[in-house]
Amino acid sequence: MPTITPGSKVLVSGANGYIAIWVVRTLLERGYAVRGTVRSAEKGRFLSELFKSYGDKFEIAVVEDITKDGAFDEAVKGVDAIEHLASPFHLNADDPQEIIGPAVKGTVGILHSVLKNAPGVKRIVVTSSCAAVLTISKEPRIFTEENWNEQATKEIEEKGRNAMNISKYRASKTLAERAAWDFHKENKSKINWDLVVINPPFVFGPAIHDAPTINSLSTSSHQFYDAVLVEGFKTNEALATEGSCWVDVRDLGEGHVRALEKEAAGGERIIISAGPYVWQDWVDVANSLSPSPIPSHKSLPRGNPGGGKNAIHLIQYNTEKEGKILGLKYRSKEETTRDTLADFEARGW
Repeated sequence: MPTITPGSKVLVSGANGYIAIWVVRTLLERGYAVRGTVRSAEKGRFLSELFKSYGDKFEIAVVEDITKDGAFDEAVKGVDAIEHLASPFHLNADDPQEIIGPAVKGTVGILHSVLKNAPGVKRIVVTSSCAAVLTISKEPRIFTEENWNEQATKEIEEKGRNAMNISKYRASKTLAERAAWDFHKENKSKINWDLVVINPPFVFGPAIHDAPTINSLSTSSHQFYDAVLVEGFKTNEALATEGSCWVDVRDLGEGHVRALEKEAAGGERIIISAGPYVWQDWVDVANSLSPSPIPSHKSLPRGNPGGGKNAIHLIQYNTEKEGKILGLKYRSKEETTRDTLADFEARGW
């Protein structure tokens, strides 16, 4: 399948989101033309101002409700590739369908729109999550692209509204990703594009989306803020034992662009992860930076310094496939922490 090269036009759905806006920026910096979808013209104004130096290389398309039939019919016309990132991420759904419905319908909907209206599309990159890969257990595990989170979908089937909120989110990512692969398989004879799915874990790093308050941050960024800057966010024991895996949002943006450009990415599910952490790691790094990138906070929570060094990481990911196909060079915890704290300082937080 032909790969995408600079000069091509790429549709980025949910373009005002924390990850998506970095994908937009990386594409524009690389010489692509970008059409970004947002839910309202008002949400698009921030993007238009941010990327005004790119002139007509950046345009906005309003898609008010991604769950409606044909929602993306107009937006997909005339593009060469698609980066689909529009999907809910929150942990407050009551009915699981509040989050599963938009995730699945938005993903399948954009693929239907491409089938009907965009014969020129060559590649579609869908953002899934390591939430669709992992299984929670008491024993350490290393997951690969072969693994699927059957645990969360089973919990939803059995418990419905009474399932854990995190399970509702994980099930939404699992079911949306499966729906994308199923659609591609079922329509293979009628389509000209191949599919790539990107699976990141927790995403940290500086924000460039419209974030006037701390509560405007993504779920993962808000947790990072609380861990590093809010005293008593977790007990010392929790800081030293609780965590997951992570990636810097800028590296993830780069990964999305490479997923368009690398021929070998076609048809692949790719985990992008910089490695494991416990929260104490980030606390230690923040305290080690000199001069402090956030001087307005005279002292930072310390937890139990070094307490995470011997942590047992229950979840890790094998990223050999990413290394072979995309070849990312990941930022360090130090760089991510420094730049994120500097961003918080600039925002007066």
